[in-house]
Amino acid sequence: MPGYATRILTIPVNGHDFRIRALSDLQQFADPTGRAERAGIHSSLWSLFGQVWPAGRVLAETMSHYDVAGKRILELGCGLGLSSLVLAHRGANVVASDHHPLAESFLAYNAGLNDLPAVHYRDLPWEMPDTSLGRFDLIIGSDVLYERGHGVQIAAMMERHAKSTAELLLTDPGRGNLGGFSRAMAVQGYEASEEGGFGDDESTSPGRGRLLRYARTA
Repeated sequence: MPGYATRILTIPVNGHDFRIRALSDLQQFADPTGRAERAGIHSSLWSLFGQVWPAGRVLAETMSHYDVAGKRILELGCGLGLSSLVLAHRGANVVASDHHPLAESFLAYNAGLNDLPAVHYRDLPWEMPDTSLGRFDLIIGSDVLYERGHGVQIAAMMERHAKSTAELLLTDPGRGNLGGFSRAMAVQGYEASEEGGFGDDESTSPGRGRLLRYARTA
């Protein structure tokens, strides 16, 4: 037994059902070797990667129809990998990344559940430069501005890994950390636009959630 319980979800995205192995609930925790602790993942946050959140669903739905032709794409904080799997289903050139010790294995399992080839994965802590990763046309993430300091880290990631002409798409459930991040992106030459209307639960009522697009031209 792995020390945690899982379930299989069926997530409809733009008319296609994706099967996703997720943690059974937010009470699951297993870190027998201390790998998560060494990665800075506290026990109270350990299970968050293992759910499909509303912000992740919105990002996946957006990726199901977004123009990705010819683009090299990086997903930050991929978790269970839904958006990257949607992109792989479309034949896009995507690299999924996270820093949770189980993200890679869950992504691989979920690719198999959906009869998809393995999605390229990178263990990518945001605060540490990775000189081998290269640059991307499109970088995406859902609920990645979880803490105040994450905006600084992601802005630095954009400097390191975005091409001169690039886009960043984020779904944010309204945590209040957008202001400073958007200013940092403006300094890098990005123009921001946003759409609203998703909430923090499964209801159809619009909420504080926003889909944000930051675009820079050469």
